[in-house]
Amino acid sequence: MTTANRRRVVVTGTGIITALGHDRETVWNNLLEGKSGVGAIDTFDVSDYPSRIAGLVGDFDPTRIMSRPDARKSDPFVLMGVWAAHDALEQAGLLNNVPDPDRAGVIIGTGIGGIHEIETGFDVISKRGPGRVSPFLVPKMMANALTGQVSIRYGLRGSNYAVCSACASGSHAIGLALRSIQYGESDIVLTGGAEAATTPLGLSGFCSLKALSVRNDDPTRASRPFDRDRDGFVIGGVAGALVLEELEHAKARGAEILGEVSGFGQSADAYHITAPMESGEGASRAIRLALADAGVNPEDVDYINAHGTSTPYNDVIETRAIKLALGDAARAAVVSSSKSMIGHLLGGSGGAETVICVQTLRDQKVHPTINLENPDPECDLDYIPGAARDHTVNTVMSNSFGFGGHNVTLVMKRYTG
Repeated sequence: MTTANRRRVVVTGTGIITALGHDRETVWNNLLEGKSGVGAIDTFDVSDYPSRIAGLVGDFDPTRIMSRPDARKSDPFVLMGVWAAHDALEQAGLLNNVPDPDRAGVIIGTGIGGIHEIETGFDVISKRGPGRVSPFLVPKMMANALTGQVSIRYGLRGSNYAVCSACASGSHAIGLALRSIQYGESDIVLTGGAEAATTPLGLSGFCSLKALSVRNDDPTRASRPFDRDRDGFVIGGVAGALVLEELEHAKARGAEILGEVSGFGQSADAYHITAPMESGEGASRAIRLALADAGVNPEDVDYINAHGTSTPYNDVIETRAIKLALGDAARAAVVSSSKSMIGHLLGGSGGAETVICVQTLRDQKVHPTINLENPDPECDLDYIPGAARDHTVNTVMSNSFGFGGHNVTLVMKRYTG
C-alpha cells in the first residue's frame, strides 16, 4: 500500500496521568511552566536503595471510573491505564457511543506489566504458602490485563492485544494501531502505554544496573537530559492514551480532529541487550523509515520529542541518530525531553509523549528541557533549555528506544484538512 492510497489516521481523543497531573491540561500547563514532578519515594522503605527518587503519580481515586471492588482487582498500571483511556474516549465522544464496536480495537504497550501484583503474590507465597495466593494474581499481573479491561469496560470488540518492547512499548503500540487503521482492519483504536514499576523489585533492578540518578538530595534537578552532569534516569509512573480514528470516519460523526498520525518507523540495533548502538545507526534508521512513511523530508520536522532519558549513553547516541537521519536539517529543528520533568516512564513513555505532541501541535508551543545547565559538548542541538517557546509546529517527531535494541519513531502532523 502506497502513502497515496492508504487511509489517513487522526487523533480524536487523549488522556494522560503523570507525576505532573492527572489530566491533559494540568500536565501540559506544568510542562510549559518547566515544573518537575520528581520527588522522594514514600510508598515503601527506600533507605537501602542507591536511588530514592521517582516521578510518582501520587494519589488518584480510580472509583471515578470504576467500582471499588473492580479497582481492588486491578494492578496500578491497569488503574492508570483505564483512567487515561476513559479520558481519551470521553474527549473523542465515544464513551458508550462507539458506532461499530467490532471495528474498534485496543492496542496498548507496557514494558513490565503487573509487577506490583507479582511482588505481592511472591510475598504471600513466601510467608503463608501457595494456598493463600489470590485467584486474581494472574489476571492482575498479565501484561494484557489493561487491554482486556479497556475492551470489557468500554465494549471495544475489535483487535485487542498488548505490546511489550521495553521502553519502546507505547510507541510500538501506537504504530501498530496506525497500521491497523491504515490497512482497513479497524476504524478506531484506543492505544498508548502504561507503566507502574516503582516497586521494591523494579527499583532494585534498575539500581543494580546503575541506570538511575542518585541525586537524592536534589530530586527536582536529578533528571537532566543532555546535560554534562547527568548521572542516570529517574523512574516514573504513567499512562498515556489516544483515540486513533480513520479520517473520514471521524469527519462523518463530527469529531474534533486534534492531529494526524502519519509516520511509523521501527528497527533493531542487533547489538546489546541494554546498551544502544554507539554509532546511532539503529535509531537513525527508525527515524528515516518514519519520515519516509509519513512522506516528509528532514527539513519538514519542526519539533522532536526526544527519548532523552538523562543517561550518559542515550543522550549522546540519540543526538548522533538525529543528526545522521536529518543531516543539516537537525540544526533547524527544536528538541526537548519530557522526561526532564516527569521522569522515564519506561513502556508508558511513548503513550504519554505522543499525547504531549498532540498538545504541542494544538497550542504551537514547545515545552523546555529543564535542568540543562551545562550542555554536554556531544549534545549540540537546540534542546530548548530553561523555558518554553512559541514555535510554528506543523510536523513533530517522537523517539522511543528500549532495552533489547528496540527503536521506534512516530511522525505527526498538524491537521489542516
